[in-house]
Amino acid sequence: MKQTKVTGRILLIDDDRALGELLEETLTRRGHFIRSALSAPAAAEILHREEIDVVLTDLNMPGPSGIEFCGELQANRPDLPVVIMTAFGSLETAIAALRAGAYDFVTKPVDFDLLGFTLERALEHRHLQEKIRLLKEEVRHRRPGDELRGESPALQTIREQISRIADLDTSILISGESGTGKELVARALHRQSRRAQGPFVAINCAALPENLLESELFGHVRGAFTDARDNRLGLFLEASGGTLFLDEIGDLPLPLQPKLLRVLEERKVRPLGGSREIDCDVRIVAASHRNLTESVREGTFRRDLFYRLNVIQLDLPPLRARGNDILLLAQDFIREMALRFNKSVTGLSEPAAARLLSYPWPGNIRELRNVIERALALTRHDRLTVEDLSDPIGHPRGERSPFSGPPDGDALIPLAEMERRYIRQVLDQVDGNQTLAARILAVDRKTLYRKLKED
Repeated sequence: MKQTKVTGRILLIDDDRALGELLEETLTRRGHFIRSALSAPAAAEILHREEIDVVLTDLNMPGPSGIEFCGELQANRPDLPVVIMTAFGSLETAIAALRAGAYDFVTKPVDFDLLGFTLERALEHRHLQEKIRLLKEEVRHRRPGDELRGESPALQTIREQISRIADLDTSILISGESGTGKELVARALHRQSRRAQGPFVAINCAALPENLLESELFGHVRGAFTDARDNRLGLFLEASGGTLFLDEIGDLPLPLQPKLLRVLEERKVRPLGGSREIDCDVRIVAASHRNLTESVREGTFRRDLFYRLNVIQLDLPPLRARGNDILLLAQDFIREMALRFNKSVTGLSEPAAARLLSYPWPGNIRELRNVIERALALTRHDRLTVEDLSDPIGHPRGERSPFSGPPDGDALIPLAEMERRYIRQVLDQVDGNQTLAARILAVDRKTLYRKLKED
């Protein structure tokens, strides 16, 4: 696996001054900031005063042992990873350290490459936990009625564009992949406009057959067709004084497009079977996941209607381009659905959060919502785990069991590739804990570390 250099603030606790100085010098050269203490009480004072990312502590030292100090930290600072150093690398020691809440442990004499690798993983764990904590705070303090969830630069750009154009009483076209939140953007445009006190009316142009869609949009008079038993205003008139959102405008039947164009240009509507036109005061926001320029070129969408709708265009980013917004949205959905299902689920485990961040989300926000809803409905934990996530998120194709046969379309694979896949599978099952993975694989940690470096 290709490693990215991760550095941070490390608190080193060791009563062996010579080893402590060597460790401090070595880790400083690797880019870490080191604070040193000779005992657990001295370390506690440093933690009270300063921000620390990872604790690296000896096992045996005067006063509380490394495992005892780890237990205290787990009770008071569960977000702070602890790596324990010990010259007694027995299985019993490993189990005791892990039960006390240690993130991992290394044996003496210290292999500095292995120690550096372990600390980088602990720092990654710490940083991801901090992201999750900050996102929970963001969810807790979000303003009521804020439709657009997220703080990524891509979404900030959309927010800025909305604030600039919301009061411009002109047509707006929102483009983007399915599930990116086009209706939420339309609602935000309405809420921030001078029309906010008027109605917001939405229709999906792909959801109705042509004859019903025409009546739904423009209305009809009694007797206009067989089932027209009463007069109907139509959505253009119902939205008068507010905003009409035409979703999936690219699927509007070609025969209806000239009539829509006339309404946009004249601001008048003639209901089906009617003898006169009625004034309508409505702002049009349209949206499509299709490339309407291509549709115009193919002759399935009128060029003049496209220009009339596309006065201002907003291009929504896909979820995969929004970084940590994925976790923020997931936390929102967890809170919402935990209330609905009456479950005490509070968030995501660190491996589950990492898996959500690495998945490309072809279905965007809609897919993320469905994944969280399913996971929360089925989970037995207070935090969603990787096992709760549906395929292919929970079990990506490239990380399936090597014994389930080759991936679709692959030939039989070399033994080295099968070994690599199995190592990754075991690491997933133990949430990345290399000590336990090495025990399961019946190899020493140096061998496992070497194989990971080769990956």
